[in-house]
Amino acid sequence: MKLNVIIRKGEKQYVALCPELNVVSQGYTIEEAIINVKEAIELYIEEMGIPEEIENQDMILVSIEIPDNNAKTSEIVG
Repeated sequence: MKLNVIIRKGEKQYVALCPELNVVSQGYTIEEAIINVKEAIELYIEEMGIPEEIENQDMILVSIEIPDNNAKTSEIVG
């Protein structure tokens, strides 16, 4: 089974989130964050099982870009 992991840089560590299971972990490096979230996912599945809604679901991962409208907002507010 393949799951998605989103990694973001925090103040001191990288935060890794598996959105399908809502499992989060962290690490001081990207690699450590991935290892830690993988372990957290395995523990989650061991305790809770695989949710039915994702067990046989094909996932489509899409990245989109939203224009930065801060300039327009400041013009309206100013």
